[in-house]
Amino acid sequence: MKKFVLPRRRALILSGGALAAPMIASGVARASDKWPNKPVKYINLFPAGGPTDVLSRIVCQKLTELTGQQFVVENRGGSGGNVGAEAIKNSAPDGYTIGLMSVSSHAIAPSLYKKLPFNADRDFTPVTMLWSLPNLLIVRKTLGPKTVPELIALAKEKPGKVSYASSGSGTTVHLSGALFASMAKIDILHVPYRGSAPAVQDLLADQVDMIFDNIPGSLAQMGGGKVYGLAVTSLERSPMAPEVPAMTEFLPGFDINSWGGICGPAGLPQPMVERLNALAKEALESPDVKAAYLKNGATPLWKSVADTVAYRRSEEARFAPIVKASGASVD
Repeated sequence: MKKFVLPRRRALILSGGALAAPMIASGVARASDKWPNKPVKYINLFPAGGPTDVLSRIVCQKLTELTGQQFVVENRGGSGGNVGAEAIKNSAPDGYTIGLMSVSSHAIAPSLYKKLPFNADRDFTPVTMLWSLPNLLIVRKTLGPKTVPELIALAKEKPGKVSYASSGSGTTVHLSGALFASMAKIDILHVPYRGSAPAVQDLLADQVDMIFDNIPGSLAQMGGGKVYGLAVTSLERSPMAPEVPAMTEFLPGFDINSWGGICGPAGLPQPMVERLNALAKEALESPDVKAAYLKNGATPLWKSVADTVAYRRSEEARFAPIVKASGASVD
C-alpha cells in the first residue's frame, strides 16, 4: 500500500490554520486587556435632559474616572429608542461604541412594533444592568380620590370616564396605566401625548385625570400642591417618597419599572464584555454614583453578564401580554 505524503507547502498552510485560532484568541485577549485606550462612545437612545440621559452621564463620568479614557454620551433619540438601538447594532464590535439597553427598545418594542430594524436578542451583546426607575401615579386634586382604593371605586362607578395620560403608546408610563386597569378590573381612558411634559401640563389644567410618570417628575408636581401621589409602580416603596405606598400593596404583584443597562453590538469579545461589566459594578457601588442615582429616583441594578441576558429576555416575555392587553401597536 502506497503511503500518502502531504506536500510540504500544503502541510505548512494547514498547520498555520490550526495555529490561527489560538493566535486570534490571544490577540483578542490582549486587546481586551488594553481596552479602553481611546475614547468610548456611549449612545443614549433618548433626547438630552431626560432621565436616561442624566443617569447615563452619571455612570459614564465614573467610568471615565476609573479608566482614564472619556466615555462620551451621544444622544440618538427617535422612534421610542429604536433609532439609537439600530446605531448600536450597526457599530463595529470593538468596544468603542456601546450604549443604552432600555426597557423601551429591548423589552417592549419587540411586542409593540410590527417591524423593527433589529432583533433585540440576536443583534446585541448585553453587558450589565445599570438602574431601575419606578413610575409614580399622580392624580389631580380636583378629581377627588386620595388613595388607590378610592380611585378604583370612582373608576368602577364611572366606567370609561376617568382618563390617564401617557408620554406615548407603549411607554412604561402607558403600560403602567394599562396594567393598573387590567389588575383592578376597571375601564379607564388612555390619552397619549408626545412626551410627559405636555401630558403633565394637561393634568395640571384638569384636562386629564392622572398619569403614571417617572418618579422625579411626579415628585416635582406633588411639591406644586395640585396633585396627590397615590402609589409607586415598583415592588417596594421608593426611598425618595417612603410615605407613598407601592401599588402592589393594593394590587399584589404589580410591578413596572423603567430600566437601563449597557449593551454593545453583537460579537463584542467576551473578555472585553467581562471587563466592562466589572468596571460598571465598581462604578455602581461607588458612594457618589449611589447618591446621584438616589437623588434622581433610581436604584443601581448591576447584574452579571449571564443574568443580564436572562433578565432582558424575561422582561420581553413579561411585557408581551401587557402590550397585547393595552391594544398598543405600531406599524
